[in-house]
Amino acid sequence: MRHGKKDNHLGRKEGHRYAMMSNLAVSLITHKRIFTTVAKAKALRTYVEPLITKSKDDSTHSRRVVFSYLQNKEAVTELFREVSQKVADRPGGYTRIIKVGNRPGDAAEMAMIELVDFNANLLKEKGGKKAAAAKTTRRSRAKKTAAPKAAGSSEATAEGSE
Repeated sequence: MRHGKKDNHLGRKEGHRYAMMSNLAVSLITHKRIFTTVAKAKALRTYVEPLITKSKDDSTHSRRVVFSYLQNKEAVTELFREVSQKVADRPGGYTRIIKVGNRPGDAAEMAMIELVDFNANLLKEKGGKKAAAAKTTRRSRAKKTAAPKAAGSSEATAEGSE
């Protein structure tokens, strides 16, 4: 019986599964977004999120712990330099899984897993909302400044007609 066993074995032996999770995590950290099956994406989320949390504390010990999971110096460097800076104020939930349909060959459910703070499209939308608020402020100021000019121009025409 499987009481209390949460890990999805993904049809692989333990060593193969750890190597696959390490490779997927390195790909996610370097590319910020990868496409894989839903089952692997869910397993990857539980694998990589504790590593991202560990990267918030940039110490030699935490770098060594993360390296023991990833086995890739470039990925560890990128995780501690870029990713940890962007997620510094986020309390968790560093990844997003979006289902994208079925794979043509075997109809496996596919998903896109990405780092939340690196999606440029969503960041632009959030920035666009703030910019829209700024535009309304500018418009109201423009109306106030435009009204005296209009009054001044009507005075000039009134003076010119006299």
